[in-house]
Amino acid sequence: MRKHRLDLFSLIAGGLFTAIAVLYLVAALNDRSVNGRIVVPVTFIVLGVGGLAGAVVAVARRSRPDREDRGPQD
Repeated sequence: MRKHRLDLFSLIAGGLFTAIAVLYLVAALNDRSVNGRIVVPVTFIVLGVGGLAGAVVAVARRSRPDREDRGPQD
């Protein structure tokens, strides 16, 4: 089976939404509330940084040749 390339943006977005879900779950279990005035902007900031990181990684991958295209290495 071939390895797939890491999709950095999807990894960051999935981790972020998992962290938000855990935050709300822990807050609900402890009878606390989560301030949405902080969660929403932080979510957008993290998604923006993740998008930029994903774009930088994509450009870096595009600029270097793949190992498969170079042929066998001795």
